[in-house]
Amino acid sequence: MPETVSFPGSAESAADGSFIAPENCLLTLFDWSADRIAGLLDLAAKLKKAHRAGECPRPLVGRTLVQIYDKPSLRTRLSFAAAMTQLGGNDLFLTSKEAGLEGREDPSDVAQVIGRMADAAVMRTFGQERVESLAAHAGVPVINGLTDEFHPCQALTDLLTLRETFGEDLSGRRIAFVGDGNNVSRSLAIACAKLGVRFSLCSPPGYEFDGEFLDRLEADVPGAEVEHHALPTAAVAGADAIVTDVWASMGQEAEKEEKLRAFANYRVDAGLLKSAGPDAVFLHCLPAHRGEEVSAEVIDGPRSRVFDQAENRMHLARALFVELLT
Repeated sequence: MPETVSFPGSAESAADGSFIAPENCLLTLFDWSADRIAGLLDLAAKLKKAHRAGECPRPLVGRTLVQIYDKPSLRTRLSFAAAMTQLGGNDLFLTSKEAGLEGREDPSDVAQVIGRMADAAVMRTFGQERVESLAAHAGVPVINGLTDEFHPCQALTDLLTLRETFGEDLSGRRIAFVGDGNNVSRSLAIACAKLGVRFSLCSPPGYEFDGEFLDRLEADVPGAEVEHHALPTAAVAGADAIVTDVWASMGQEAEKEEKLRAFANYRVDAGLLKSAGPDAVFLHCLPAHRGEEVSAEVIDGPRSRVFDQAENRMHLARALFVELLT
């Protein structure tokens, strides 16, 4: 009988059969401790400072990243490609169809081939189970570039951006997310809970976090300060940052008209920003629909950190590669 090959970092299953992510992957922030998150943010800040000073360490010469996407992207794809290139490595891009994940091959076979030929993989897809399957079989670091359930890299980038404004210790700060209880807000809620940041979700009834997610968050971070408000002015009062996202994400085009009606009173405009206090800043993961979830005067205004936030996706990606590959 042929010897069974065990890849370093291969996934395991819990006693109840649930998926346990390998330690060398970032699939959801539930899998990362507060200390590991803080350490990654420290590293990203250090690498950004070095980058601004013209220092270009290249610890990943000869390493290859494969990016596999079901969904289009500007910031995710560009940030990971630029980060890998700056660190001396190579970046290859595949659609899921090109990778054989649209029925041509068994997903576990695809994952094992990727693990034999590449050093890391980023996947941007629909269901969380797709990125978990890749991580379970590839044996190399796998990073969730976005799924319908989670967007961990964006949440880490948001905190990196806020640390640049408020300092390294964000504990006790308050973030108000005005919008849907979606993949972006879920990941940010987890990150805030881990680091002691108060988090408020402001959404109309029916668009709040579901009970399953809240139960998991409470089990992972007992006593996490996560609130829900239906009234935007109440949600942002005393907030250090207001965060929003498009009302209808990719894959939700059929729901757009319904969401436009439901969220009509949840636009982040100058009046709402004023309700948060004079030092509050504004974040948006982009792309933005100006005039829908945010007004142009806010996103282009002096308290917007949106484009610092976009750049920080690249610095966060470099920190992830250094953390997971060296």
